[in-house]
Amino acid sequence: MSETTDFCPDWVSAPGRTLAELLRYEEMSEAEFGERAMLEDKDVSHLLNGRLSITVEVAKRLERIVGGSVEFWLARDYQYREDSERILGNAKDWLRQLPVSDMKRFGWLEPAIRPADEASRCLEFFNVRSVGEWYETYNYLESAVLFRKSECFESRPASVAAWLRYGEREAEVIETELWDSEKFRRTLTDAKKLSREKDPTVFIPQLRQLCANCGVALVIARTPSGCPASGATKFVRRDRSLLMLSFRHLSDDHFWFSFFHEAAHLLLHHPEQFVVEGVGDSKSKLEVEANEFAREVIVPPEFEPELLLLRSQSVDIIRFAKKVGVSPGLVVGQLQHREVLGYNQQNQLKRRYSWS
Repeated sequence: MSETTDFCPDWVSAPGRTLAELLRYEEMSEAEFGERAMLEDKDVSHLLNGRLSITVEVAKRLERIVGGSVEFWLARDYQYREDSERILGNAKDWLRQLPVSDMKRFGWLEPAIRPADEASRCLEFFNVRSVGEWYETYNYLESAVLFRKSECFESRPASVAAWLRYGEREAEVIETELWDSEKFRRTLTDAKKLSREKDPTVFIPQLRQLCANCGVALVIARTPSGCPASGATKFVRRDRSLLMLSFRHLSDDHFWFSFFHEAAHLLLHHPEQFVVEGVGDSKSKLEVEANEFAREVIVPPEFEPELLLLRSQSVDIIRFAKKVGVSPGLVVGQLQHREVLGYNQQNQLKRRYSWS
């Protein structure tokens, strides 16, 4: 004896999607359809996006112009409205957790006319079929031990998940070579030289290409509210990795330290799950190792004694930065971290950026 259950997907498909497919099949423009259906342009648009309900009269016109019975179109519209209400009820709490307004502002989501459409688009963004599947997929964010905790910013797992998912989506379209750890390690020398370039529009494309040549997809993306992350890493395949940076503090010392820190995770730890910097334990063994790796890339151990003898003279810091091949801002950051300088000293040597 078999047991059956009703199929209740957590996504909706407006009748307009079916209509759009039929118009493409018939090679009929929206304008031509509107003229034949005696509908204004705005009504055609609303019909296609699900905002306009299909009445008996509209169903008759659809039957005549693109096919399908009147009963089919009425049933299609009824099912869409019913599913929309059900999904909205199931997804209200979930949507409140997501940074939907920022996702729209950043261009990650298209604006939706109806709340249920918004839920459907969010599910599509995360590539999951239901809210339950989303929780199963991103459950680890609630208790991940590799996060670096921030006392200054609220951290919400759903916001972190949205940022990470955006990185995954972007990485899918970035062409890279196969992962080569030794080549990537050597490449860090060339990446370090780029820190002396002032213009992000110059050094970021070059950095992306250096990474891609080693099997690393570099994604730089703003963080939504509730995601105080500096960076993240993950091997999306055994032979291909993702390295995300947020440019959160908009200064050269933070950007480059975060990059070398994330590089350390790829080289030393090969993470299968996301390692996210900025929202968790900064004293774990893996974080300590990554911090030490980044420090030694910026200032190699043989230059450490000379670094510690530097004081607050700008000219000495600039001269030392040139010797080790980094921007003066990175040296200032290292001196501040080692408490040789106060965090209010020599910040004018750091380069500041802004999102365009």
